[in-house]
Amino acid sequence: MPSTASAGVLIYAKHLEEVSTFYERVLGARVLHADNEHKVLQAQDAQIIIHAIPAQYAESIVIAKPPVAREEQAIKPFFTVESLTAAEKVAEECGGLVWGPIWPGPRMRVRNICDPEGNIVHFRENVA
Repeated sequence: MPSTASAGVLIYAKHLEEVSTFYERVLGARVLHADNEHKVLQAQDAQIIIHAIPAQYAESIVIAKPPVAREEQAIKPFFTVESLTAAEKVAEECGGLVWGPIWPGPRMRVRNICDPEGNIVHFRENVA
């Protein structure tokens, strides 16, 4: 396993490879470690651990295609991307869902995008 990170997020996934590929491509993350149950990814500012849901639980979980946003999730990670437009395109290519409007913020624009399993992720693009 890689060295301990200072901060990050752990995401449980029914489909380990599909969810990992989404974050690898949208964030340009590199794989630090991979086994049958985990993928540890290093993005520019955070480490992301994708953890496979054990088969006995995963078989009862239904994932829609396209995914349905999990609006009642208790936590929403955020990541800064170089371009919201590029992130949206790659997210959709990887089975994600662009969801909701773009909001202006102080020196940024933000948008919600669902990963392939419906987890809502907040993406930010810096603007002048």
